[in-house]
Amino acid sequence: MLAGWENFNTQLHIHHTVEDNDLWPRLCHAVADQPSDLALLTAMQDEHAILDPLLTAVDQALARDAVAPSDEHLQKLAAALNMRLKHEEESGLPLIQSVLTPADWRGFAAAMRRRQGYKGATIYVPWLLDGANPAERTRILTAFPPPVRLLNKLLWEPRYRQQNHWALR
Repeated sequence: MLAGWENFNTQLHIHHTVEDNDLWPRLCHAVADQPSDLALLTAMQDEHAILDPLLTAVDQALARDAVAPSDEHLQKLAAALNMRLKHEEESGLPLIQSVLTPADWRGFAAAMRRRQGYKGATIYVPWLLDGANPAERTRILTAFPPPVRLLNKLLWEPRYRQQNHWALR
């Protein structure tokens, strides 16, 4: 279970770091003359600050219990993440899709690739696919170039599955 948590926590931190350092500045520039959109982006950035202490609390609980954090920590984190995802899907993504150019998307994707690196990709790609139904798998995989899909099929996903990240040990 610790490996699963550590990977989830790492992926979330990478995502938030790239959003903070690359995506939000692009968006703020694109909506600089639109106060309501800037307020939305500020609120979304502030949500990262709400999540960080909750993630730390789960880390600390795991360190103390060595198996699983208390339900209280998980419930608070789950509630905050669900609120964040709902806000992002209902308000953030429509704004992002309306103002980012294809060049902006390529720039954001490049920043994510740089932050993940090759080693990060070896766990990120199979993690994205973990639990996905066949249609979701196809949709996710088609976003990656053929060499990544092949590496995932032959090496990354089999290794990821062997590691059984969420098993209680």
